[in-house]
Amino acid sequence: MSHVDPRFGAQLRALRAERGLSLRALGQLAHRGKSHLHDLETGAKAPTPETARHLDEVLRADGALARLVDEPVDHDTEAGELLARVRVSDVSAETLARIEAGVDDLASAYALVRPVDLLPMVRRQLAYVGRLLDGRGTLAQRRRLVVAGGWLTVLRATVHIDLLQQPAAGAHLRTAMALAEHAEHPEIQAWCLETQAWDWLTRGDCRRAMDLSRQAQRVAPRASSAYIQATAQEARVWARLADVRRTRDALDRLERLTANLPVPERAEHHYRYDPTKALAYTATTLSWAGDPAAEQMARAALAELDPRGDGGERPRRSASARLDLATALLATDQPDEASVVAADAVRSGRVVASNWWRAREVLRKVERTGTAEAAAFREVYEECRPVAR
Repeated sequence: MSHVDPRFGAQLRALRAERGLSLRALGQLAHRGKSHLHDLETGAKAPTPETARHLDEVLRADGALARLVDEPVDHDTEAGELLARVRVSDVSAETLARIEAGVDDLASAYALVRPVDLLPMVRRQLAYVGRLLDGRGTLAQRRRLVVAGGWLTVLRATVHIDLLQQPAAGAHLRTAMALAEHAEHPEIQAWCLETQAWDWLTRGDCRRAMDLSRQAQRVAPRASSAYIQATAQEARVWARLADVRRTRDALDRLERLTANLPVPERAEHHYRYDPTKALAYTATTLSWAGDPAAEQMARAALAELDPRGDGGERPRRSASARLDLATALLATDQPDEASVVAADAVRSGRVVASNWWRAREVLRKVERTGTAEAAAFREVYEECRPVAR
């Protein structure tokens, strides 16, 4: 399936307006139906690469539309090719240090770079690993490269989840797990399970999410970042189930695990637990559970992350903290402020598609209250809503 940048529809509409064309007029020039063009502009349908190129020609857009549509990717084949190379080839150790540094760079970019921009970067690094797997090297060198491939593949799967591309995510998670087993690397295995747990939790399947969170804790090395994150994931599942007692029990375990944990050298590294996240994690979890303490914690987390109100150094976390605060405000019957705070989160452009259910949930609850602010939030929500591809 092709990947289409969410900006395609708006770009097509802008180019059409710039040329002074109605939908009907563009349809006549491009030999396309008016309703089909309307669906492309609103995101109801995804263009093929050929359609994008044809519209570029008609609108004289110099490839502006084609650049927003990637060629289809066979994720099962692409993911499987890496695993096949591992099974049959030795590897070169010539650039292992650079590869491992690249893994850390991409894992650290995860919290800062938009998923649609990060995905091609991860794909290029994986392709490089694949080429190196065709070389030869010692068993120790080969294992290091397989481990790097495992980390990159689970990261790629995570980005696909953020873009609501579940089939692609599934293909790469299966390969990441197989690479981890091949390299006998339990932490990557645990991250695969934890990543699946998050995916199912965002889709509302708490039973699967709980089972996978606990599997991850059994597989992960004790006190590793994967073990800590899987514990945090369990707390969030209990929160979604509205079980406050078990939520707090899991948060207590998380606090004990992280009490003396140093801040990692690269705090944004997705696979190294940063204890400074604890306040934001707790605010998220308690807000989901409907705990009265959530509002104060969410305000504190937001003040820490975004003291100037401009998104701060970690804009994705700041957007998430605003959704936490909005959820907590609704629980304490403050829908007006909840609407404003949630609209700010959505307007920032930093709420990834896989987290959009949280904005949708706030909107539904706000609208049920009848607050005057609900209409403004609905307008922002519809303007910014991502389209699953």
